Amino acid sequence: MTALLYLLGYGITLALGWLVLFGHRSAARPSETWQIALTLLFLPSLLKYALQLLVAPWFDVQSWWRRRRAPRRAAIPAQRVSVLVPAWNEEVGIALTVRSLLASDHPDVEVVVINDGSTDDTHAVMQALVAEHEASGRPGRLVYVSQPNGGKASALNRGLGVASGEIIVTTDADSAVAADTLTNFARRFDDPRVMAVAGNVKIGNRPGVLGLVQRLEYLYGFYFKKADSVLDSIYIVGGAAAAYRADVLHELIDRGRSGALAGFDEDNITEDIEMSTRLQAAGHRIVYAPDAVVTTEAPADWDGLVRQRLRWKFGRFLTFRQYRHLFFNPALPRKRVLTMLILPVALLSEVLLLAEPLLVTVMWAWTIAVGDYGPALVYIGALTLVVGWQVLTDTRRRESLALLPLAPMAWLVFYLVDLTEFRALVRTLVRMATGRGVTWQRWSRQGVFASQQG
Repeated sequence: MTALLYLLGYGITLALGWLVLFGHRSAARPSETWQIALTLLFLPSLLKYALQLLVAPWFDVQSWWRRRRAPRRAAIPAQRVSVLVPAWNEEVGIALTVRSLLASDHPDVEVVVINDGSTDDTHAVMQALVAEHEASGRPGRLVYVSQPNGGKASALNRGLGVASGEIIVTTDADSAVAADTLTNFARRFDDPRVMAVAGNVKIGNRPGVLGLVQRLEYLYGFYFKKADSVLDSIYIVGGAAAAYRADVLHELIDRGRSGALAGFDEDNITEDIEMSTRLQAAGHRIVYAPDAVVTTEAPADWDGLVRQRLRWKFGRFLTFRQYRHLFFNPALPRKRVLTMLILPVALLSEVLLLAEPLLVTVMWAWTIAVGDYGPALVYIGALTLVVGWQVLTDTRRRESLALLPLAPMAWLVFYLVDLTEFRALVRTLVRMATGRGVTWQRWSRQGVFASQQG
C-alpha cells in the first residue's frame, strides 16, 4: 500500500507538471464573480497561514538567541514534575509509558497513574510495575490509584488531588516520553508569565500508509505552533504532551469551590482543548516546546482514526460554544490574534470542510475543462517547499527525513486527511443535532513501542 501511495502521488503530480508545459489551454476563463467569491471565501485562511509562515521562523531565532545567552550548561530546574497518566484498558502500552517516564533525566519526577475502571489487565500490569519499581530502588515516585469509570477528565482530576509537583504534566497511556522531555517542559516555566506549555507530539506508527499520513500531518500541524507561541494564540495544548503550572490548576480548583468550573471539565470530551482555551480566556500565557517530545501510538485503521477525530471535533465544538465570547472580542489586548483571527478561522475552516467535496469537485472540473493547471501547480510547489522546510528544521530531523519524499505529494496526502476529517465532521453534526454525546473512546493497541524507550 505504501508503494502504491508513492506511485499514485508522484504519478499524478508529474502528470500535472506535464500538462502545464504541454497541455492545451482553452480560451474559456472563469468569471470575475467566481474568482472574487473564491478569493473572499478563502482569504481569512490564507491570511492566517501567511502570518504563521512569516512568524514561525522568528520562534527559531528567539530560541537560538536564548540558547546563546544562556550558560553552556544551564542548571536543571529543581521543581518537582508530576505526570498524570489516565488509563482505561491500556494493558498493551502502559508499562512502556511508565518506564519511559521513570527513566527521565529530570531529578524529581512523580508519576501518577489513574486506572479509570479498566476491564482488562491494566490493574495487574500496574501492580507489577509498582512492585518492580519499589524493588529497584531507582529514583522517581510511582503512585497508582484506581477509580470507577468516570472518563478522562475525571481521572485527571483524581490525579490532581494526589499529585504533589509544582509542574503538572499530562500524557497518554500509549505514549513514550523522551528522557529530556520533562526537563525541557520545566525550563519553559523559568518565565513567570508562562502558565502552560504545549509539547511536540510524534507518531510512533512507522509502517503503512496511515502511519505515514499521520506522521506528516502531525509534523505539518505542530510546526505552526511555533507561530502561535510567538503570537500568544495557542488554544490547543494536546493531552498527550501538556504541562501546566500547578498553581494555576489549583487556583481553578479553588475557584470551583465558589461556583466556577473546577479542574478539568468533566462535561467536555476534549478536556485538554477546554483547559487551554480557559487559560487563554483568563489572559494566561501558553508557549510551545518543540524539544518536549512525546511519541504516541496513533490509530492503525481508518475507522479508529475517524473515531479519534470525531471526539476531537465534538469537543472542539463544545469548547467553541462554551467560549463563544472570545470570538471577535477586542477586550483582550494581548489575545487579539487569537480572538480576531485564529479562533474565527478555525470555525470557518469547519464550514469550508463541510463544503470541500463540492468545492474541490467544481475547481478540479473547471481546471481540467479549461486546461489551466498553473494555479494548482503553484499551490503544489508552495506546499512542497513548506513541508520540505518543516522536515529540515524539525527537532527530530533525522527521524523526520523519511517524510521528505512525501513533500511533492503532500497535497494529495492532505486530501486523505480532509476526507477523514469530513467524515468526523458529519458524524459530529449529526450527534449534536440529535443530542447524542461522545464518550472516551479507544482503539485496538498494537504496541508499536515494543522496542522503543522514548
